Amino acid sequence: MLDFDQAQTLLANAAAPLQRTEHVDLANASGRVLATHLDATVDIPPADNSAMDGYALRLADWSPEARLPIQQRCYAGDVPEPLKPGQAIRLFTGSVIPAGADVVVMQEDTTEADNHVQISREPRPGQHIRRRGEDTMAGAALLPAGTLLQAAHVALLASQGMATVPVYGQLRVGILTTGDELVLPGQPRATEQIYNSNGPMLAAMVRGMSALPVHVLHARDTEADLLAAFKTLLADCDLVLSVGGVSVGERDLVKPALAALGGELSLWKVRMKPGKPVALAQIDGKPVVSLPGNPVSAYAVFATLVTPLMRRMQGREEIFPPVSQLPLRTAQPRQDGREEFLRVQCRVADEGGSELVPYGHQGSGVISSLPWSTGLARLPADVLVQDRDTVSYYDLRHWLA
Repeated sequence: MLDFDQAQTLLANAAAPLQRTEHVDLANASGRVLATHLDATVDIPPADNSAMDGYALRLADWSPEARLPIQQRCYAGDVPEPLKPGQAIRLFTGSVIPAGADVVVMQEDTTEADNHVQISREPRPGQHIRRRGEDTMAGAALLPAGTLLQAAHVALLASQGMATVPVYGQLRVGILTTGDELVLPGQPRATEQIYNSNGPMLAAMVRGMSALPVHVLHARDTEADLLAAFKTLLADCDLVLSVGGVSVGERDLVKPALAALGGELSLWKVRMKPGKPVALAQIDGKPVVSLPGNPVSAYAVFATLVTPLMRRMQGREEIFPPVSQLPLRTAQPRQDGREEFLRVQCRVADEGGSELVPYGHQGSGVISSLPWSTGLARLPADVLVQDRDTVSYYDLRHWLA
């Protein structure tokens, strides 16, 4: 068995970033990965403007008794007149600062009557003026290649007037579930059968990673069915994920099917719990990752081992999300010969700070633990872990995004 860190590194480097690129409308850019470095092309704001509804004036013209004539009312989008000495111009948030003005007084500090304004509080030099280029300046670095674009990035790009953005092609993922005991949700089920939860679960996880689940296929436990399914997935997808059939039972036929297609295993079995039976093969230059059949095991392996590979193939700058160090609450000391990944909730401790609380039943078939959990607590192999010991925490908000 490979140690977890070795397996994670091996999988993360099992494929290069996709070479496909395209331009998409900015409205459709969220969830896509930026394919090239972008620099700002315009200053933001493009001119000095008012941060408040108020009045522009010369600081030298202010005194507590002064009543300044209002020269102009200038709305956002208007072109202001040059400010005349001893006068004020009424502005609104976003209005361009008139030439000659060096301060804006917000309207709450003023009294207006008979087209004159009196200022009750002494202004500070330059107050309430947003300077040209104080947000971004033309020519400055805007976003690096590999950025996973979200709403905040879209806002930044839109402020530069960009209508389209260059992105990597969307990662196309094929999913194959195996097992004669599985039936699709919504279909009749015999007592000896179970519903196929792995297929819908993995498709949802792939979408959550901003990738495209092109096919979700199911194959019976025959080599012919497996070969046909793998051929379809390899023809249409960049990455193939299979679930089940990769252990050592008589009907665990995934490994022979991969070998028949020319695949060579570069990984089989990882020293982790849940999730030991994991395989990696390359066929026609495409990675095929075989996950364990238990849904919780497949979930944990996907989150910790498959997502770094997907991020690399997507061209993302960040491959490995951060891992926190937090205290674990456990009634009984825990120790295992494999790295153990507990389903946990991150909660606020009574004394403040955060702590990790495990789900009561950690069996690899306990699907109810998955929506309950906020993350996975990693316990080192062959180490006694006791209550309040610090362990690594994989926050699924980051590891599944």
